[in-house]
Amino acid sequence: MTTIATEVGMVRRTYPSRAAVVSWIFFDWAAQPYFTLITTFVFAPYFATNIAPDPATGQSLWGFAMAAAGMAIALLSPVLGAIADAAGRRKPWIAAFGAMLVIGSCTMWIGKPGDVGIIPPLLTALALASVGAEFATVFNNAMMPTLVPPERIGRLSGNGWATGYVGGIVSLIIVLGFLAANPETGRTLLGFTPLFGLDPASHQGDRITGPLTALWFVVFVTPMFLFTPDYPAKRPVREALRQGLSELKQSLAELPKRKSLAAFLLANMIYTDGLVSLFAFGGIYAAGTFGWHTIQIGTFGIMLAIAGTFGAWLGGKLDDSLGPKRVIAGSMLILLLSLAAILLVDKDSVLFVTVAPPVPGGPLFSGAAERAYLVLGCLIGAAGGPLQAASRTMLIRLAPKDRIAQYFGLFALTGKVTSFVGPLLIGAITAATASQKAGMAVLVVFFVAGLALLMRVRD
Repeated sequence: MTTIATEVGMVRRTYPSRAAVVSWIFFDWAAQPYFTLITTFVFAPYFATNIAPDPATGQSLWGFAMAAAGMAIALLSPVLGAIADAAGRRKPWIAAFGAMLVIGSCTMWIGKPGDVGIIPPLLTALALASVGAEFATVFNNAMMPTLVPPERIGRLSGNGWATGYVGGIVSLIIVLGFLAANPETGRTLLGFTPLFGLDPASHQGDRITGPLTALWFVVFVTPMFLFTPDYPAKRPVREALRQGLSELKQSLAELPKRKSLAAFLLANMIYTDGLVSLFAFGGIYAAGTFGWHTIQIGTFGIMLAIAGTFGAWLGGKLDDSLGPKRVIAGSMLILLLSLAAILLVDKDSVLFVTVAPPVPGGPLFSGAAERAYLVLGCLIGAAGGPLQAASRTMLIRLAPKDRIAQYFGLFALTGKVTSFVGPLLIGAITAATASQKAGMAVLVVFFVAGLALLMRVRD
């Protein structure tokens, strides 16, 4: 335990041991493979190109499923956060929603190539796992204020995101190097035959990402349950329900008076929708634009995650020194410019300049357009980590300390209440125009609007 003397009356507050803090950080490591392997770089592109009838249809169906999960999260997150604040404990909620993540992820195994009949249950499992992952994250975030002094919150948040990115990198290396093979060569990225006899022809290496994600979460979230102290229990669940809903009603009534907090939550609602949609559809967009398969997309994901690791680590330091608002604004500018540039990259052109297209069967990322996409993707990865890490420290600085889970519920609400809008617009515009580029272009509006609202927040 670490004892810190605060400035007001030299009140001494005790914080948990380093082992407890590190165990909490490993929640990000445990949960990240779901976002890295399933929703971004491996299973989502596999679904769009091998299970759905065509990539555009796959992108739109995936978008509709993510939108449904987002609506459920938006409706329930502030209510559950308020109940958790009233009840006190966080870990039972993390365990319950973690179980949903595990069950939904394991179901990904049933996604056989070309089997369109499996699409409805597969997308249902995707929505279930998404709800579990997001809600578990809400209650994990709410534990932050008790772990370190306020002046170290930014670094804690940044280290958590950086650790999560490293977990994503390691999980991608395992999948690409040892499990997922090119159906044509039967070899993985490292030149091995897949472990456990996984069949490349039926894409078992792509499908195994679901069970792997579930096992990974169970193993690496366990230290948090064992070593990180929970909030003490306050009252039974039934009483907490009444108290929590009453406090939520009070918080919503007070929100218009907290102008900076309200402006931040509104900005977060918009730019988070854009960021999540950008990450969710980046791999699908690359698969449709360049014809990339699991190995190319996964390698791209490793590079993006490495960039994100350094970005989140550096962003945490900048957060403590410059403040979260500046970090958020700078990250959004980078994301906006990178997205605009990506929309001007095609298989045979970069920023209106004609280039030689990739050589079929040639070296990895041999085309100039592919390399440009890699650079821009790494910029997006480097900016995405600080944006998310600084956002949760911004909330901690603005929200009342005795209702932190409730406000993280509102934070999740604003991150999800319109989260169906991004995927829905991408899905609808892509379906209407049969153009992935047109669908992705709508995200520019989200970052411009989010940046404009952020300027109204007083740090």
